Amino acid sequence: MSTQDRGHRDEAIEALSRRSYTNAGDEYTRAGWAVLADPRPGVEPFEIDDRGWVGTGVQYLLIATLCYRVADDSRPARFRATEAASVSGDLANRAQNPAQAACFEELRADCHVAGGLSGGSAIYDDAADAYEEASQAVDDPAQLSSTPLFLAAAAPIKQVARSLANGEVAIDWEDLHGRDPTAAGQFLAARARYKKRRFPGLVERLVADGYLAAPRGTTEYATTHHRCPACDSTDVNWVGNRTLCLRCSRPTDPV
Repeated sequence: MSTQDRGHRDEAIEALSRRSYTNAGDEYTRAGWAVLADPRPGVEPFEIDDRGWVGTGVQYLLIATLCYRVADDSRPARFRATEAASVSGDLANRAQNPAQAACFEELRADCHVAGGLSGGSAIYDDAADAYEEASQAVDDPAQLSSTPLFLAAAAPIKQVARSLANGEVAIDWEDLHGRDPTAAGQFLAARARYKKRRFPGLVERLVADGYLAAPRGTTEYATTHHRCPACDSTDVNWVGNRTLCLRCSRPTDPV
């Protein structure tokens, strides 16, 4: 079981497949609100558990922001980015684990960049410094970076990047992290520093292109059972209870 988004994430992905970006933003917003209110059974949003499930709610608000930006709907984009950044700051303040607090700061910077707000660069610097300072509190940074909070913080930039790369994986886990997991602070701080370099330019290109792909789920290449009616690709992406074209995120038809 993942987070309790009440099915709104699936509806958001369906809206992405129709290029209905304002509707997708609304559904991602509803998913975010649902998860922030009640992440999982037995998980309280204001008592950050060791998995950090509540971070998925921030992720959805951040992706909602991107949807509104792509739709050229500037007011809800700004409102959602401001909301998500504020929630991230609150959760960073509440987190007992300093590395989790740094991750929420990383997310706060992402929200500023996604929404076209000022100050993102400085917040990335703060997040990187916080990761460095949290080094002694992290036993296994590679394991920590695979928890739901850290995956939630990695998901938006990966979704943006694949939108600009014909649906392929354009940012790997290794791209986001340092080379030496024994140096916990540097290993995790690399996330914020990488995003500071890459995310603003990726968002700028995304908005200019006017296209946000669905997130990548389970994929298959050169299938004999599906063909996209929009672009003729036979590569498939199963995500959000939908069968989508891996290349253009349109619904793909059985052959």
